[in-house]
Amino acid sequence: MQISELARATGVSARALRHYEDRGLLIPERTHGGYRVYSDEDITRVAQIKTMIAAGLNTDTIQRYLDCARVGDHGTELEMCPNLRAELDFIAECLSSKQAELRETQQRLHELASVG
Repeated sequence: MQISELARATGVSARALRHYEDRGLLIPERTHGGYRVYSDEDITRVAQIKTMIAAGLNTDTIQRYLDCARVGDHGTELEMCPNLRAELDFIAECLSSKQAELRETQQRLHELASVG
């Protein structure tokens, strides 16, 4: 299938698919004319990438751990490959820290609005 067909099948823009290719996450076959050709397996691969992005992983992290992604009965799951648990814990820690900062900022805004 061509890039436009993969984009329709996965709900991901052709631009994003080219970005995934640039980052080494998606490696399509090429015709003699240089056109990208995707397989049904690429639909699964894009679903895995989308799931990992939605979980807060950047493309560098996804590239390191994409081989840990498996498709199960409940969608994409990650096997805990070496170092993956530590990386996920670090991302969760960063998110918690950002949430705390946002709560503090929100509290300061509330205090400013209450004055006067």
